[in-house]
Formats: sequence, C-alpha cells, structure tokens
Amino acid sequence: MTDTGDTRCGFVAILGAPNVGKSTLLNRLVGAKVSIVSPKVQTTRTRVLGICIEGDAQVIFIDTPGIFAPKRRLDRAMVASAWGGAADADETLLLIDASRGIDGDTRNIIDGLKKQAGDKPNIVLAINKVDLVKKEALLKLIADLTETGLFREIFMISAQTGDGVPEMMTYLAGGVRKGPWLYPEDQMSDMPSRLLAAEITREQLYRQLHQELPYAATVETEEWEQREDGSITIRQIIYIERPSQKGIVLGKGGQKIKSLGAASRKELESMFECRVHLFLFVKVREKWGDDPDRYRDWGLDYNA
Repeated sequence: MTDTGDTRCGFVAILGAPNVGKSTLLNRLVGAKVSIVSPKVQTTRTRVLGICIEGDAQVIFIDTPGIFAPKRRLDRAMVASAWGGAADADETLLLIDASRGIDGDTRNIIDGLKKQAGDKPNIVLAINKVDLVKKEALLKLIADLTETGLFREIFMISAQTGDGVPEMMTYLAGGVRKGPWLYPEDQMSDMPSRLLAAEITREQLYRQLHQELPYAATVETEEWEQREDGSITIRQIIYIERPSQKGIVLGKGGQKIKSLGAASRKELESMFECRVHLFLFVKVREKWGDDPDRYRDWGLDYNA
C-alpha cells in the first residue's frame, strides 16, 4: 500500500434509482469490469467496491443497489445496504438518468439525502445519459435539481461513452482527505473472485433470459480449482425457485445453458487472463431469497 506522505484516500458512494447507470459508471471509472450490468432493474445486489487511482489520490467507489420502494425481503436488504453505503462514505455521488428526470424513486432518494445530510447538504450530482435528451429539457432538469439546495457540484456525463467522466473523477479525487492508500495500487475491487465469477454468470442470465426469467434466479460458485497448467476450473450452480423455470435456463436440447456458459466463460477468461473451464448446473431451491446464508454471502442484512 502506497504512502509517500502526500497520498490521499477516501470513499465515495454512488447512489441512484434502479437502472440509472451506476454499475456502468463504476466500470468506466475503474477501467475494468467490477460490477455487472443488465437491462433488468435491481441487478446490483451487493455493495461493490471499485478502486481508482487519480494522481496521489486513491478513490474507493461503492456501487450500491438501486434505491426503490421495497416489496420483498431481498428488496429491503438491498435498499438498506444502499443507504448504509452512503452513510459510511466520505462523499456521496447521486446519479440521475436525464431521460427519466426526477421520477418517484429519485424524489424519495433526494428526500432521504436531505434527512441524512441535515442542514449541511454536501452531495455531488451526476446527470447521466445527457446525450439522450434535448437541451431545453436538460436545462429544466438542472434548474429543478439546483432548487433542492442539496448539491454543491453538478456534472453532466455519459457513463456509456465516458463524456464528462474524467472531469468528475478529477473533482472527486480532489476532495478526499490526506492519508495512506488502503489497497495495493493494482487492485481494482475487493470482491472475491468466486463471487465475481458468479456475478458474471448471473449477468448472462439476465442478458439472455431477461424477458423469460423473473428475478427468481441466483448463481453460486460451488468449486474453484486452480490447475497446474495455470487454467481454472469453475463449477457453478444456477438456483431457481420452481421446476418450471428449469427448462427456461436449459433451453431446447440444452442450447440455452450452453450459450450462457460460453458467454460467461469468454468474459471470465478475459477478466482472469487465463483459460477457464466452466461447468454450469441448474437446481431448484424454493424460496432461496429467504435463505439467511445467501444474504451473508452477499454482505446484506437478512433482518433489514
């Protein structure tokens, strides 16, 4: 860990409604994939740390689950995790989708941040996907958000293309306090490899089956073996809640699970820079979303 006497370090929590681009932004900031992205909302279930170096500053970003009105136990745990991430961080970055504006979820987040900040609001705002809206609509959105009195700085960005992101990163890095770096210079995330590998396969589930498969699926890495030739053997279980969902994941003649495995394997080989032997199995586990062990593995509070 680097400490030259002039180093700085701090935590920045990325908050926002579901599907505003938090994970895309985190991956853009880090310069590598550390958080999964899919068209489904509430894809991020755990708090993911992305570690960035900017000059003499180490900025540790916390990608939190999207904040929304929770209905299930898992929803409540994810929302509690997001607010906990904001409370623990030195800085909060609120991300808003310009094309959605101030919807109900975002309004609730702004109200929650006001309560959390008290009479010293100190939030940085990033308006994402600015390339998707007309200038007049964007100016109106900026005016409405400025009126809240919550934000000390506003950035207009595109997490997808990277426009405006370097300027925002420079600003955030300039605000962290003096202190030693908490992670080695070459570390990009604190997520264990087994969990990250499971997340990559879960991303493929959402990408390839997001119309057919509900949220009733999760992935666990059951075995991880480093071979003598440098390759890795990974065995994963895709858990579903009902027997009827098994055919959806397997596909006709097993074609869908082969496609899932091939896409996941390709990404894992790129990520771990070695050959990966990936084996996927499908098991039915009713109400896995009410299993305390899952919550512990994800770093979520079962009783939230």
